[in-house]
Amino acid sequence: MHATRIFAVLMFVSLSRGALPADDIERDPVNYSKATPNNIITQFQERISSRKTAISFDDDTGYLKGLLQELKIPLSSQVLVFSKTSLQRSRITPKTPRALYFNDDTYVGYCLHGTVLEVSTADPLLGTVFYTVDQERHAQPIIARQTDSCLVCHASSYNHGLPGHLVRSVYPDSTGEPLLASGSYRTDQTSPFAERWGGWYVTGTHGRQQHLGNRSYRKRNDPGDETHSTQNITDLSQHFTTGLYPSPHSDLVALMVLEHQAAMHNRITRATLETRQALYYQEDMNKAFNEKLGTVFDSTKRRIHNVSEELVKYLLFSGEAKLTDPVSGSSSFAQEFSRRGPFDKQGRSLRDFDLKTRLFRYPCSYLIYSKAFDSMPGTVLEVVMQKLHDVLTGKDQSANYAHLSPGDRQAMLEILRETKSNLPEYWHGKLEKR
Repeated sequence: MHATRIFAVLMFVSLSRGALPADDIERDPVNYSKATPNNIITQFQERISSRKTAISFDDDTGYLKGLLQELKIPLSSQVLVFSKTSLQRSRITPKTPRALYFNDDTYVGYCLHGTVLEVSTADPLLGTVFYTVDQERHAQPIIARQTDSCLVCHASSYNHGLPGHLVRSVYPDSTGEPLLASGSYRTDQTSPFAERWGGWYVTGTHGRQQHLGNRSYRKRNDPGDETHSTQNITDLSQHFTTGLYPSPHSDLVALMVLEHQAAMHNRITRATLETRQALYYQEDMNKAFNEKLGTVFDSTKRRIHNVSEELVKYLLFSGEAKLTDPVSGSSSFAQEFSRRGPFDKQGRSLRDFDLKTRLFRYPCSYLIYSKAFDSMPGTVLEVVMQKLHDVLTGKDQSANYAHLSPGDRQAMLEILRETKSNLPEYWHGKLEKR
């Protein structure tokens, strides 16, 4: 057997058992760093280069406001992190937090007097792709793709070796330095309220629930400064000069949406890239063993099934941490987010909030409408849509979906039938798929 085919077979066996080599995304078929992206930012770059658009620069925030406006990222999405846990860590302190802004596709990070804006966006073929925007005034903004410097953290074992996002809760000291000996938490929709937002500012109300935000620590469970209010606050001016930022808020609801969305994007990326890899290595296996092209081994099917299952579970908020008191943000974020729809004939939307016992009224992620979701390889998308249909129609009554009432399932099925384009025909009761 040819050496390259032996390597492909060994690689396939390793991957089918769940082990991802650290540099796997740099090999065929992904070739992450060498591949040419095609996403919101590359399209923006093309408009800038052809002078079809321009963004403004101001002396206070550089290209930030112009970039947010051009990318349609709302200022109300601003959340603030003061732990030194990102690229420009030397500029981040409790007095000078880093600001994050986001919409359904793209995230922008801003530091006071920072040298660059940090940008990540969902790429239909490559998953998450990272960029910087130079914060010096130029004839047109200088946008550079970043690979190695960002992938050290963003493609670590935390993300299965794939490019993605990492939202963390830490115990920061008075300078914002994480007290690593005290531990940290990976934060998403399943995280208990009490473990969230260490190293973040949080504005909004949340009743008797307690979180780790708005404070520094000497060590775990030992607040370093108790002179400031840390819970149920709506004004951060006691902590830093809020007028230096486009918004005075670090909205609690925006934080919860960010945590859901970042991890959802990670699962879409994993489903996309692992399926591409699995099918590529399957073809090498077919050639190595003289199998008919297009033959799919059970190990390939299992790999695609596994990433599909994880995606659907997260999509439907399986394991979501319950709210024990109602929560409310401090800005207009929730209202602006909810208005974006799409809506069914009854005025219902997957963007409708609950905020009493859970994040959304209808617990199915709005990212089901995203280009990243629709661009997943057809092989995995078919499995995901069949699985989702089985859950919403009640065929799948497994424990992972026990949190969904019959009313939840019916409402989400009806909303998607009216608002989601390109649904398989069996979703509308035609040609039931088996």
